[in-house]
Amino acid sequence: MLTYLWHLLLLFAEFFKTGLFAVGGGLATVPFIRDMGATYGWITEAEIANIIAIAESTPGPIGVNAATYVGYLVCGIPGAILATLGLVTPSVIIIILVAKAIKKYYDSHMVQSLFRALRPAAIGLITAAGFSLLLTSLGVKANFTRFVFSANWYSLLKLGIYGVFTFFAFWKKTAKIHPLFYILTGGALGAILSL
Repeated sequence: MLTYLWHLLLLFAEFFKTGLFAVGGGLATVPFIRDMGATYGWITEAEIANIIAIAESTPGPIGVNAATYVGYLVCGIPGAILATLGLVTPSVIIIILVAKAIKKYYDSHMVQSLFRALRPAAIGLITAAGFSLLLTSLGVKANFTRFVFSANWYSLLKLGIYGVFTFFAFWKKTAKIHPLFYILTGGALGAILSL
C-alpha cells in the first residue's frame, strides 16, 4: 500500500515537473517521459513510441493524453488522474499569474526577450523528441557513448512507404482533405504493415 501511494506521489511530482519545464507543446514532454522510464522503470522505449502514437491519435492535447496513459500504466485510474493533474497544474498556475501581469508588463523589453528566448528551447525539445522517435522506429538504440544501428530492412521499408505517402499528400496539395483522413490512413497503413 505504501509503495502504491509512493508511486502516486512520484507520478504527480514527475508530471508536475514535466508540466513546468516542457515548453513547446505535447511532443516536448517526450524527453521527460523517457527520463521517467529510465529512472523508475515504469515504461520501456517501445512503450514510449506506442504512447506517442496513441496520444496523437486520440482527441485532446498530446502531453495530457501521454500523462494519462503513463499514469494508467503505472497505477491504474488513480495514477491516470494524478499524472494528468500533475501535468496541467503548473500551466494553470502560470496562466493565472501571467494573466494578471500581462496587461501591466507585456510591452516590457524583458518580457519580449523572455518570449524570444523560449522559442529556441521549444524547437529544441520538439526536435529531440522527433529524432528520438525516428531512432526508436528504426530500431536504433542510443546512449551517450555510441549508436547501435540494429534497424532491419522491414523498418526501413515502412519508413519509406510512410515518407512516400506524406510526400504525395503534400505534393498534390491535398490540404482540402480533412486531417482525420491522414490519421486514419496512417493508422491503416501501420496496421497492414504490422501484420
